Amino acid sequence: MPRIAQLYFRTAIIFLIVGISMGLTMAISQDHSAIGAHAHANLLGWVTMAIFGGYHALNPAKAERRIAMIQYFVYTTGVAVLVPALYLMLTGNPSLEPVVAVASLIAFAGVLLFAVIIFSSGTAVTRPATAAQ
Repeated sequence: MPRIAQLYFRTAIIFLIVGISMGLTMAISQDHSAIGAHAHANLLGWVTMAIFGGYHALNPAKAERRIAMIQYFVYTTGVAVLVPALYLMLTGNPSLEPVVAVASLIAFAGVLLFAVIIFSSGTAVTRPATAAQ
């Protein structure tokens, strides 16, 4: 499996743990004010990153491209800043709204980079034929 796919799956499971922890905290406290952050952790973190990882696992030539790693870092940075900032904003710190906005734009830039990867054609690297072929 390509390295980028493993990175996405590992990062996705961390976001799933964070998202479920937020959900449990809300359920125990009966305070659901952070439901937006919980949803973003699960959907942008767990689900979307797992889909990105699956795509790269199925397209190893594209996974080897430099843009794939750039896209991983851009998207992951956006979501990693967005989720805690949104959590804090929704639980009583409205001054974090600009941080949430910028992090959302960074995550969106990561999605646009993924679109470039998907719509690009060809292979990233040509490998020499081995003697066994």
